Amino acid sequence: MILDKLDPPPRTVLETERLVLRELVAGDLDFVATMLADPQVMRFFPKRLSRDESASWIRRQQDRYASHGHGFWLTLDRASGEPVGQAGVIRTEVDGREQPALGYIMHRPFWRRGFASEVAAASRDWAFDRLGEPQVITLIRPENLPSLGVARKIGMRIERRTLYFGYEHLVLATSDPRRVVRP
Repeated sequence: MILDKLDPPPRTVLETERLVLRELVAGDLDFVATMLADPQVMRFFPKRLSRDESASWIRRQQDRYASHGHGFWLTLDRASGEPVGQAGVIRTEVDGREQPALGYIMHRPFWRRGFASEVAAASRDWAFDRLGEPQVITLIRPENLPSLGVARKIGMRIERRTLYFGYEHLVLATSDPRRVVRP
C-alpha cells in the first residue's frame, strides 16, 4: 500500500499469527473507500460510505488514537502485507454508559478465512491486557449472523437489546477471565 508522503509512519499496534493491525493513515483511503462502499460488506450498516465519508472515517480513527490511544486499525495479511479489513477497540456510549467496544469489518475477498475471529480475539485481549478493561462489548444488528458467529466464537454472550443510532442492536459482552470473581 502506497502511503501519502505527509503521513507519519503507521504505528503497528498488535500482531497475530497471520495478521498485523496498525493505525490507519490517509494513504489507506483507496482500500478503506473500496471496502466501505461494497454493498455486501456494508449490508448491515445504515448505508455504504462515499470516498469522502471514508476519508472522514479514517480521520475519526486518527482522532481516537490521539484522544484515547486506540480506535479501529487497518488489518493486514502478515504474509503478503495486503490489507484485508479493519478491527479494533473504540470507546462508545451505550445506554448512557461509556464502554470499550470491539469492532471488525473484513473486506469481502477475505471472508471465510477466520480473519475476523482472529482480529476480534486479539482486539479483545488487547483491551484486557493494555487497557486493563474488565469487560468489553460489541454491538451487532440481530440479522448480522456472521458477526454474531464471530462474537460467540470469541466467548461473547448476548446481554440485552438496545437502540443504537436508531437501529436495534444486540449488546454482547465478555469479561477478562483473570478478573472474574468466583464464589
